Amino acid sequence: MKNWFNAAFYQRTAEQLSGLEPRFDAERFLDHVLPGLAERELLARLHRTAGAFHLALPITFLEQLAVLRAHAPQIGHNFTAIWPCAHVAARGLEHPDVALGALHDLTEFGSAEFALRPFLIRDQVGVLAVLAEWVRSPNEHVRRLASEGSRPRLPWGEKLGAFVADPSPTLPLLDALRADPSLYVRKSVANHLNDITKDHPELVLDFVAGWDRADPRTAWIVRHALRTLIKRGHPRALALFGAGEKPRLTAGFTAAPARLRLGEKLTLSATLVSEARRPQDLIVDYVVHYARASGRASAKVFKWKTLTLRPGESITLTKRQLIRDFSTRLHHPGRHELELQINGRIVARTHFLLRTSG
Repeated sequence: MKNWFNAAFYQRTAEQLSGLEPRFDAERFLDHVLPGLAERELLARLHRTAGAFHLALPITFLEQLAVLRAHAPQIGHNFTAIWPCAHVAARGLEHPDVALGALHDLTEFGSAEFALRPFLIRDQVGVLAVLAEWVRSPNEHVRRLASEGSRPRLPWGEKLGAFVADPSPTLPLLDALRADPSLYVRKSVANHLNDITKDHPELVLDFVAGWDRADPRTAWIVRHALRTLIKRGHPRALALFGAGEKPRLTAGFTAAPARLRLGEKLTLSATLVSEARRPQDLIVDYVVHYARASGRASAKVFKWKTLTLRPGESITLTKRQLIRDFSTRLHHPGRHELELQINGRIVARTHFLLRTSG
């Protein structure tokens, strides 16, 4: 992603800004962003771009905003279009009304979720009042910003410590968006609530228990908001989806091949046979205990299937997973334990052996 901010992008940006504002010093802008570019990571490039714009166009903040508003539609790529919002966050704290209005407009081109957070930290009550108006906007980008920008633990964003400690001030925003017609907005609401479950699970469960889940839009939010609790087998979260009871079944669980190398695919197979006298709602997950260099295993729960198993019915589920390294997970050789988890309970186990070389 950092390579979106490359030399060609900066050349194009300098040309576009020069065309919009004759006072823009393209040479100074490029002299600030190009040297050392290869060593900068994504967020460093983002903020460097905003800083270079300010150096190349040392005019008033209001005048700069006029240029940014005109430039934003020219940028094209969603993430690179975030840099004007970063400029607003860096230079606009002393002009909150004007700055928030700019973020309202710019978020349609590049999300202002990161840029909004310094304003919330500085004036929580005042900014929340603005967000309460934004949730009624006809623009889905603005409605999403009200939720995404106020998430307590937004990835890559500044943590909102006050909302981590007490998330209740943001709940009215989420309640207003509980049946939003936009999936883009609903995903943000679900992620916001999932953030809160990490610190205040019962608060979230109390909150969503009163929502009308007959509306499929609301039901979707609740399911995704509680995904972490469901993976952890939280009884109350499972009960909300009719999966709170111990499953009555026999289960077979296999992994093939039993030995594989990094870069190969693992095939999991689970056969479930009902022993109940009535239909059972089942949430089926599986857990991989990844071998670590320290010798301790690291468990990760993966979603598999949600289903209803009728009395006496049997079903076989199959899933293939590519075993490869990610930036967030490096694999180590050795025995990897696997568990089949249904309704939060472990019902079967198997394993595979991983070779990472040779």
